Amino acid sequence: MAPSQSAPLPVQKRAWDTRERILAAAVACLAEDGYAATTTSRIQERAGVSRGSLLHQFPSRDDLLIAAVQHLARQRVDQIDVPRAAGTLDDAVEQIWLTFHGPLFKAALQLWAAAQHNPQLAAALRPREHELGGHIRGLITRLFGPEHVAHPAFADLVPLLVASMRGVALTYTFEPRDHLTDPNLATWKRLAHRILDA
Repeated sequence: MAPSQSAPLPVQKRAWDTRERILAAAVACLAEDGYAATTTSRIQERAGVSRGSLLHQFPSRDDLLIAAVQHLARQRVDQIDVPRAAGTLDDAVEQIWLTFHGPLFKAALQLWAAAQHNPQLAAALRPREHELGGHIRGLITRLFGPEHVAHPAFADLVPLLVASMRGVALTYTFEPRDHLTDPNLATWKRLAHRILDA
């Protein structure tokens, strides 16, 4: 009898677990050590895998780093509690703001900065970032709920919020502080209410 397609074989499960460890280690190294210091040897050591296992799944460092940030970012987006926040403006704004903090955002910043002087990295990163952007836009739509999304000004508000939050979050890279008490958060909430409650 052929094995079920839905139940992975033990070898497949081990390969998947290895891949997940490698991706998580790559993001942690990027966030903590920066792009230049994030070598495949450092990732291999942190993931606790063999050199062969790492190179079998990811032949180049940049492919690995891009895959790691994109994969874990999609996981993070999928873990956001949409049912609790959907349609509630304050919660929606807070959830968007939270995506600009933590190791994933720090790792993404490292890739973006490195891509400025690395055309091959930029070319590989660009389509993956566009793909992830579509995933994030879908999440934002679900967070705000259909009533707010239908507002004529919604399409103008969201890019303004995202760009503003990204800009403010950049300052946290050299001035760490509690992002939950950032005074801009209250401003973004007021703006959302002023525009979407009108």
